[in-house]
Amino acid sequence: MADSPNCKLLSEKSLSVEIDQHVYNKKKNITKTNLFKEHQHKPTGEKPYGCDQCGKRFAQSGHLGKHQRIHTGDKPYGCDQCGKRFAELEVLVKHQRIHTGEKTYGCDQCGKRFAKSSQLVTHQRIHTGEKPYCCVQCGNRFAKSGSLITHQRIHTGEKPYGCDQCGKRFAQSGNLVKHQRIHTGEKPYGCDQCGKRFAHGCVLVTHQRIHRVEKPYICVQCGKGFAESGDLVKHQRIHTGEKPYGCDQCGKRFAQSSQLVTHQRLHTGEKPYGCDQCGKTFAYSVSLVRHQRLHTGEKPYGCDQCGKRFADSRYLVTHQRIHTGEKPYNCDQCGMRFAHSCALVTHQRIHNGEKPYNCDQCGKKFAQSGDLLKHHRIHTGERPYGCNQCGKRFAQSGHLVSHQRIHTLLGTLVNHKKMHTP
Repeated sequence: MADSPNCKLLSEKSLSVEIDQHVYNKKKNITKTNLFKEHQHKPTGEKPYGCDQCGKRFAQSGHLGKHQRIHTGDKPYGCDQCGKRFAELEVLVKHQRIHTGEKTYGCDQCGKRFAKSSQLVTHQRIHTGEKPYCCVQCGNRFAKSGSLITHQRIHTGEKPYGCDQCGKRFAQSGNLVKHQRIHTGEKPYGCDQCGKRFAHGCVLVTHQRIHRVEKPYICVQCGKGFAESGDLVKHQRIHTGEKPYGCDQCGKRFAQSSQLVTHQRLHTGEKPYGCDQCGKTFAYSVSLVRHQRLHTGEKPYGCDQCGKRFADSRYLVTHQRIHTGEKPYNCDQCGMRFAHSCALVTHQRIHNGEKPYNCDQCGKKFAQSGDLLKHHRIHTGERPYGCNQCGKRFAQSGHLVSHQRIHTLLGTLVNHKKMHTP
């Protein structure tokens, strides 16, 4: 029967100790009699071998020999493939697996194999759900120590990774790498279908859906095809109106279980998606993705008319209406049309008389936030708009425009007089 990975690990360590023991004994001229005496110390816990550099003591001379390499820098074990040297034999054995491709340690749950036992231990936490690393600030738990270190930067504000082009700093090295592509123009992700290249892997994944033509599951209602049967089942609920998933808080029903899970966060206040840069949390993963673009500067959505780029696909759709002239939002009172939903909402206040913006100084109410902002300047005395001709300042840009006509008219009058002056 083949040895288990644990047996192999023990045998490697035992072999290392034996060789280290042999090397040390040879150097120190230790006889078999002395080795027998050393063996007699083991049951008593006695540690007769002391390091003359730091005083640490050991039960076996081989362990002392291995320890002393910390002080001497001695690395007697060399890799015959690349020449790299190591102080311990078991570290060399692990290193050589890079060259041989050997993966000794196998997961008994899924069969995935690893070169190091520590990698197997970390992987198995996927199956067990174990999260041994705990944040002392907020109690959040993690499966990997590296994930905990990255998370703790939310609390400390540490951003150790800096861009040498613009100085912007990041909590994670991966975010720095993504950001630097703005400066370098690098696009490492290429589509194997059409050759188009992308700066970010997620954008490539989205793009590749264009090429996935195999959709064997066809909707008999509208003819739309799907790659998976489950997606067809979900789609058919659009036609049937079936909503099998109900919220036990408010009774609202949904066609998909994922929609229900997302909806329930309105009641629980749960925001499971956290930004590792600033700590802000979100109820939806897509909201986190959009938010993170503020930190990375990524703008993956480009207008094919003018080249302007956007961080959010919704902003691109809205922007494109400038080129197309599309106005999809219609007022049901007067028929007036708008390119933006917010413009329609503002317009409808003319009909319903709603004035949601209230001045906290005098109580006057306004239909638009911009009008409230202008009104506030009466109380604060703020005059942000200045004339570049005479320096006079105004609370509203419209007043400045009206004022500047005085200078324009005066200039015209002066020029007119010059025409008549001999």
